[in-house]
Amino acid sequence: MERVRAENPLVEEPRGREVAAKPSVSASRGASRPSRQKLILAFAAIYLIWGSTYLAIKYAIQTMPPFFMAGTRFIVAGSVLYGWSRWRGAGPPTKAHWRSAAIIGALLFLGGNGALTWGEERVASGLAALLLASIPIWMVLLAHAQHKAQHKGTRLGPRVIAGLVLGLIGIALLVGPNELLGGGGVDPVGAMVLLGGGLAWALGSLYSPKADLPRSTLLAASMEMLCGGGLLIVLGLVTRETAAIHLGAISIPSILGLTYLITFGSLLGFTAYNWLLSHASPARVSTYAYVNPVVAVFLGWAIAGETITLRTLVAAALVVAAVALIITHRAPPAAARVAEAALLPEAEEETAPVVPLD
Repeated sequence: MERVRAENPLVEEPRGREVAAKPSVSASRGASRPSRQKLILAFAAIYLIWGSTYLAIKYAIQTMPPFFMAGTRFIVAGSVLYGWSRWRGAGPPTKAHWRSAAIIGALLFLGGNGALTWGEERVASGLAALLLASIPIWMVLLAHAQHKAQHKGTRLGPRVIAGLVLGLIGIALLVGPNELLGGGGVDPVGAMVLLGGGLAWALGSLYSPKADLPRSTLLAASMEMLCGGGLLIVLGLVTRETAAIHLGAISIPSILGLTYLITFGSLLGFTAYNWLLSHASPARVSTYAYVNPVVAVFLGWAIAGETITLRTLVAAALVVAAVALIITHRAPPAAARVAEAALLPEAEEETAPVVPLD
């Protein structure tokens, strides 16, 4: 999921002060207006590619252990991005940078993507995408709790509260008893693991803007992938899933799924996302958060034969509406100037963007 920063009504002001306090490192990058064609292609990439990665994961783990598959994906993608960013002139990271990258990698890729990859052994890819569309809900709740603990006196706006309520109802409908609107319920263990993965992703997203990371977004993201991928491999060794690996038994669909995840999901998709952060408003970029689940549900039905019930459709509508309400919320007029500063595209390269969970 994306880094919910300026869109989050509870964290706008701190980010605004930070942006105002230090100069931009990419002012010239957002100065020129991109062509309409480039914008359409970039949005199509994050809408369709990231929506399709849930199904790609489903195929990849058919004959490959989930943690080994995910670890391999991020180590390969992270190595390519690391080499590319260093070749393009990024300076060597410090020990503090690696420490921060390890924390973020543990939360995002071990806790977040690891939960998704394991959970898709028990839950259909489209339903997994719907459950993980709840990440903005976690973000709002965690940010609100953080501000309460700091005695900042923030309040949830009516639009955000409505989004939280709709989202919780949608998740309850999706995970609840089979008697609720007929069959089609989600495996409870898989659902809880996926929701826990969403929580880990939200925690990592909140920590990332404050972490000590390189100024190069690509370098920072590559380090997070390398650390997270390494931790996933270690988890695979601890759980002894690697003992079940038989190279000769890995199917062509699994190989193609892993290749798609590396090239399209991690490299092409992230590159498009990173470019959009500097050429479009964060509010527009974040719209993929409620387009991806729709794409994932449709592809799961059309390609993998996953069942779509009335219950799934109603829950999907509620979750997507909830995410839309939360992401499109705006700060009150008193904070308008601070929010405007936080939304400037030029500020986006100050910290590494958080790539989606899929």
